[in-house]
Amino acid sequence: MNYTRNLEKTIDLWFEEDLRDGDHTTLSTIPPAASGSAVLLVKQEGVLAGVDIAMKIFDHFDPMLETELYLKDGDRIQPGMEAFRVKGLVHSILPCERLVLNVMQRMSGIATATREYADMLEGTGTRILDTRKTTPGFRILEKEAVRIGGGENHRFGLFDMILIKDNHVDFAGGIEAAILGARRYLQEKSLDLMIEIEVRSLADIEKVLAQGGVHRILLDNFDPDDTRKAVQLIGGRYETESSGGISKETLRQYAECGVDYISAGALTHQISSLDLSLKAEFK
Repeated sequence: MNYTRNLEKTIDLWFEEDLRDGDHTTLSTIPPAASGSAVLLVKQEGVLAGVDIAMKIFDHFDPMLETELYLKDGDRIQPGMEAFRVKGLVHSILPCERLVLNVMQRMSGIATATREYADMLEGTGTRILDTRKTTPGFRILEKEAVRIGGGENHRFGLFDMILIKDNHVDFAGGIEAAILGARRYLQEKSLDLMIEIEVRSLADIEKVLAQGGVHRILLDNFDPDDTRKAVQLIGGRYETESSGGISKETLRQYAECGVDYISAGALTHQISSLDLSLKAEFK
């Protein structure tokens, strides 16, 4: 996924939200020509994310700002570590401070949570996926943070995959009708998209297998015993994904049932931002 798409426009919107006609506190208290430096300090253990975006924010606001990088996205971090140093006009550093921290703290929180999930799945062959349970306007960076933390991205939005969920099945009139409708639509529109369908029972899986024409079967709210039966029933004919009601305590148990993927909305909507700080330096 190209997370830099439209990033310049997004950064403009961020500054419009926060800056408007100027950082009046900085403008009124700091001489225009004052220069200085600030360091990004790590205050909590985790996985660092958002460094690359921070550099783009600084460069977008003032290309004359100089940065020295000591850590990169994906690095494991401990309190007291320094991620980077930024030097230049104070009138450029301070207006970027909170924006950089907001982005990096949230991305690092997501990357940290994802790394925990990914580590718990190590050796099983099952991969952790994100979902569309994201913050409006910030999805692309939340999904990038998942990738940085060792997870994989599910569909980005409604446009890049056919995901037939329970409501689609019910409104369409059943599993067979929903799959046939999706396949017909893709053919008519000349679209090459993956088709995934959510099932709620082993009986639903039988219907999918009889109909065919999908790429992945999503096992929604199956318990581990039924998940194992479902994987055996599918027999490798389609990719499998588990979702719903899966906690950290049961994560590996589901993976050991043999599913290809486990998706977790908690990666992006139930996380705590990591504690980071951008501090002025005086020598």
